[in-house]
Amino acid sequence: MQQNLRVLGRDSLDGALVCQLPPPEMSGTTAEPTEPAGMAKSAEPAVPAEPTEPTGSTEPDVEHDEYQVVSSAPFCPTTQRSPREDFRREALDQIEFAPFGWRHVRAIMVAGVGFLTDAYDIFAINLCVSMLGVVYWQSAQDHPGKIPSSSDTALKVATSGGTVIGQLVFGMLADIFGRKRMYGIELVIIILATLAQAVCGNSNAVSITGILIFWRVIMGIGIGGDYPLSSIITSEFANTKWRGAMMGAVFAMQGFGQFAAAIVALIVTSGFKESLESAKDVAHCTGDCQLAVDKMWRTVIGIGAIPACIALYFRLTIPETPHYTFDVRRDPIKAHADVQAYIDGRHEGFSNEYSRAMHVVTRIPEPEFVQPRASWKDFRKCFWNWKNGKTLLGTASSWFFLDVAFYGLGLNNSVILSAIGWTGGENVYEIFYRNAVGNLILICAGAIPGYWATVAAVDTIGRKPIQIVGFTLLTILFGIIGFDYHPLKESHNGLLGLYVVAQFFFNFGPNATTFIVPGECFPTRYRSTAHGICAAAGKIGAIIAQCVFGPLVNKGAPKGSTNSPWLNNVMKIFCLFMFCGIFTSLLIPETKRLSLDEISGEYPEERVGPGEEIALQTQANKEPEDDAQRR
Repeated sequence: MQQNLRVLGRDSLDGALVCQLPPPEMSGTTAEPTEPAGMAKSAEPAVPAEPTEPTGSTEPDVEHDEYQVVSSAPFCPTTQRSPREDFRREALDQIEFAPFGWRHVRAIMVAGVGFLTDAYDIFAINLCVSMLGVVYWQSAQDHPGKIPSSSDTALKVATSGGTVIGQLVFGMLADIFGRKRMYGIELVIIILATLAQAVCGNSNAVSITGILIFWRVIMGIGIGGDYPLSSIITSEFANTKWRGAMMGAVFAMQGFGQFAAAIVALIVTSGFKESLESAKDVAHCTGDCQLAVDKMWRTVIGIGAIPACIALYFRLTIPETPHYTFDVRRDPIKAHADVQAYIDGRHEGFSNEYSRAMHVVTRIPEPEFVQPRASWKDFRKCFWNWKNGKTLLGTASSWFFLDVAFYGLGLNNSVILSAIGWTGGENVYEIFYRNAVGNLILICAGAIPGYWATVAAVDTIGRKPIQIVGFTLLTILFGIIGFDYHPLKESHNGLLGLYVVAQFFFNFGPNATTFIVPGECFPTRYRSTAHGICAAAGKIGAIIAQCVFGPLVNKGAPKGSTNSPWLNNVMKIFCLFMFCGIFTSLLIPETKRLSLDEISGEYPEERVGPGEEIALQTQANKEPEDDAQRR
């Protein structure tokens, strides 16, 4: 039978729900007479007869209090759960409703340092391609001291190509073997590939371009693996209230990675100032000047391995996420131990045979797994379902449309710097100095503030509104730049201002939310795979931007010229991509302040507050359960 409970509030000590329970239904009672409408009740209401035990009942008398704590969780289920689900919910509540503390800061730093390294390695190539031209193309017949555009594009695309592979492969492997087993391997790949780039050189058999492309593809695989792993691990260890802010803070470390690359380039440029001032331009940078530039690009690339080395130990010793251990490995004892390890700051939870035996006897007679095991057949079935399919379509296509414009500008900042007057100089020192400072201006003015604005607002405003408004504003900004480009270029500050605002709303907008939402909205058994698919779609957009729109900005320019006569038309194309992103964003769900189970629908539950009524299922007319199950 079903009885109604009224939620009165929470216990002041442990936050448990306190509900009002009606007395048990009894036979032989005298009901209170019903008063006709409009009549006052009698002064002395009818007194019920002494309760008698229901006929045929074998249950002993149970004393009922008027008020009783019915759940230690912040919500009451509306339907009866199995003992296994109760045990799972009890363990996960310790993470999802834990107050924000040092354990969360540690998780952000461990994942965030990897993203700082990723951004450093990706964006450092913009600062190094001009240095490579001085070192390896000094004797070129056409434009000595400058890297050919084909080699420039190949070096940038190589990283994105490797990233696509890493996102797909590591995303799938993290769902098969576990997050913990794969976490840290991607950093090892990044460290080895970064150091290999820093010490490689030209040869008669393989050009410097070929060698760097090979190692940048390998490095890209490691960078790609970091996207799904860091997102999912942060998501599954975060509390529900601040999960978006935690994931946003991890992604915001990209801004510091870009900043660090520009700072390192500025420092090494200042360190070799005397040697660089000896040449009036890159075509005459020989001898000490050329040697200095060779040391500079190797230093800028090689320093990218330092933060990865710092984070490696912590990644290799992080516990497995309890969501994965519960739902994929199906080991509730180990999952509960990992929860305690995470809360206590230990590397891993341990369980012995005694604890497993006691758990089976006292808590769960036989685990009941309601979710199917991961398989290709189940994967197709899962995403053929419109709820999951449209979410995957919305997240992947939004990331694709975003990265076409984002990487089209981000990896070709020299075009924008040239347009606003932050390129060139009287000698090689001024050329490299102005390039580094110009990138610092763009990063500090727009990118970094945008990242942290998302961190501050994503759990209050919500992911979906930020993404839709961001795409809308970027559509307007790119439209203004594209259709009014030449007057803006002549005004100098006008073009710079719009570009900075666009960078801000990239990061306080779809650039951050396209990373956050895929890490929350898919079932546990495919969460990492789906995030890898979405991220790979974005990097395919980046490849298109680099291979198509990068060279397209120079269409119509005289041979050998660095002018960008087609830049305004490219901005109009980016405007169209941003407009498409508005509509794909409508397909994604809002995940603000919802548990991962509620978002994915794996273990649906409803939350209640004071004054609301909930249903309590009783077993009065069923056979009594055995003692082990009742406990």
